[in-house]
Amino acid sequence: MKKLVIVESPAKARTLGQYLGGDFVVRASYGHVRDLPSSELAIDVEKNYQPKYQLIPKAKKVLTELRREMGQADGLVLATDLDREGEAIAWHLTEALNSGKGKAKPIERITFHEITKAAVEEALKHPRALNSDLIDAQQARRVLDRLVGYKLSPLLWKKVYRGLSAGRVQSVTVRLIVEREREISAFKTRRFYTIEAEIKVGNEILKAYVIDQKNTPLELLDKAKAESLAKKLTDSAVRVDSREEKESLVQAAPPLITSTLQQRAAGDLRFSAKKTMKIAQDLYEGLEITGQESGGLITYMRTDSHQLADQAVKQAAELISTQFGQKYLPVNPNKHERKVRGAQEAHEAIRPTDFTISPDSLTGKISKDHQNLYRLIWEVALASQMAPAKVKTTTVILSGSAAKLLGRGRELIFDGHLKVAGDPDKYQSLPPIKEGQSLTVKNCHSVEHQTEPPARYSEASLVKEMEQLGIGRPSTYAPTMSTIVERGYVSRKTGRFIPEPVAEVVTDLLKENFSDIVDYQFTAKMEDDLDEIAAGKKEWQTVIDEFYRPFIKNLTTKEAGIDKKELTEEATDKKCPECGAPVVLKLGRYGQFYACTRYPECKHSAPYLEDEFNKQEQRQIASEISDPCPKCGGKLSVKAGRFGEFIGCDNYPKCKFTKPITIAATVKCPNCGGDLVRKTSRRGKVFWGCANYPKCQTAFWDEPIEQKCPKCGSQVVKKKAGPACSQCDWKEEK
Repeated sequence: MKKLVIVESPAKARTLGQYLGGDFVVRASYGHVRDLPSSELAIDVEKNYQPKYQLIPKAKKVLTELRREMGQADGLVLATDLDREGEAIAWHLTEALNSGKGKAKPIERITFHEITKAAVEEALKHPRALNSDLIDAQQARRVLDRLVGYKLSPLLWKKVYRGLSAGRVQSVTVRLIVEREREISAFKTRRFYTIEAEIKVGNEILKAYVIDQKNTPLELLDKAKAESLAKKLTDSAVRVDSREEKESLVQAAPPLITSTLQQRAAGDLRFSAKKTMKIAQDLYEGLEITGQESGGLITYMRTDSHQLADQAVKQAAELISTQFGQKYLPVNPNKHERKVRGAQEAHEAIRPTDFTISPDSLTGKISKDHQNLYRLIWEVALASQMAPAKVKTTTVILSGSAAKLLGRGRELIFDGHLKVAGDPDKYQSLPPIKEGQSLTVKNCHSVEHQTEPPARYSEASLVKEMEQLGIGRPSTYAPTMSTIVERGYVSRKTGRFIPEPVAEVVTDLLKENFSDIVDYQFTAKMEDDLDEIAAGKKEWQTVIDEFYRPFIKNLTTKEAGIDKKELTEEATDKKCPECGAPVVLKLGRYGQFYACTRYPECKHSAPYLEDEFNKQEQRQIASEISDPCPKCGGKLSVKAGRFGEFIGCDNYPKCKFTKPITIAATVKCPNCGGDLVRKTSRRGKVFWGCANYPKCQTAFWDEPIEQKCPKCGSQVVKKKAGPACSQCDWKEEK
């Protein structure tokens, strides 16, 4: 007897093919084979929200081949991934393959957390039926997303501009980014001063700071007072009033889950969430390892559970004991509980399939990126099963004639899990010091600080916030972030998300008229409902109905009352140079632009730049458009297009002459000496790049000026708050 085994990807098929004998034929479906058509709603809201699926065009050829293989097989084994998405793919495959003529073949469903020979053979011993609850949960998510997107997106086309989209998770994620930007804009900086001292202890130096009555750092608002106090303390005598020692344990971090994998990979490896998940998928499905057969190196990478399988805990303990010694093992194996809502404890955390495969043993056998991500997973998982580190914290309080000071040191007594994953070097002990000892302040100075606004979201911090609020699930974080960038709602600048004007307009529209769609708690509650469906505790149609009926009623009521002009137009004090009518700042598909209020009678428009032209730039542009069109002799003017501003002929479309706006910076490229010119990205963001591109790829988001950073020597750029370094945190003080 021969069985057909179907998985999602060729890589996974190749790995399974190595483990299974001649009784099995392993083939890939290349992902989903059925979906809702894009040309219609495809949800019958009057018939219990019945979805209308169709074959995906690119899957038809694959299905033809799979049907042929199935005709020659005695049974079908569905080995797609173990989550809701994998279960749904398995279900769609059965529906598509059994839809033709002929007797249906027996179907078995198997799942495994890791793609190893032992795990696959064990799964084949315990096949099961398809899990209808998991299928219903995925189907509910798909139907919900289609209803929101298909009903709200046309409203945005009418009231903002065509091409926009709304989404149940997408829109609330955009709201997070918009509200963070508004927090930053509203933030008021406060300057204050602390006082730091270096105290001589024999041949060593004790670092301390001046404290207040609560033993917290003294903060002074007056710079002169701070400098005066620092001057009094310099070369003065101090006495050690107290010395306190306290030992504490530093527990190991839990093994990685999807969200923390993306956060750590972003911070340690500078990987995007999308890249992280692609590499993790490769490690899970199996790589072609030089010199040996391919195999899955890690367990399933879409998970929110910190649990580890018993055999993995046992193997880790054996490795720790052998390699580091028995003292590095805890008395009882470490267990890490999840405190975030929606955690699915039936899954495993991300770990190596075999702890004995060290990251170093893979050098030269897999790519550097794959090795680095594997190393991160291996180290964190192994460290999670190690004994805690032991730290001794010593605190001394000193008093002088002018102030009290506090010094603190942290000595690493036992490194524990830090032996594998951590930074033991950050622990530094105090110099030998005794209570009652008299010492001398060698140097003392005031340090200026200023309160900082909250940082814009990076991919790592956005994933963390989404997880804490319960927005989305492990499989949705990376695609959601990619979607909001691709749809033009946000852009990335130095690794941070910045909302575009359209993001603010759409967020305000949704908050005012469809508050549930962008409400954090409501979105999290919907995710909880999907989890309840997956657990068999709720019916999926009931959950959809409870959402859809009030949603569609509200949509019908609110649509007529939304004024497009109020949303997309902003009055200015400018007058139209063509007819003298008022000019407004409008929001269009390619960003903001100035337009005459007499449109369509008067079609005057002009680009709007966030970093508004200074007089020199205006003169340069005026010079560039003063000459007639070299093709037809017509008038040249500045146009706003899909990829930003350009100079074009007013006789378009008869004359299609165009040329880029090339405004040079006052400085040359620090890399090659070429001109730095103002350019526009595909998303309409202005930046300064080398004219010798692509030979030289030097670029800056802000205009470079004739100044080098006194801290790191890099190029200084012009920001709204003043000159600042393009690479480090230096900025010119006012």
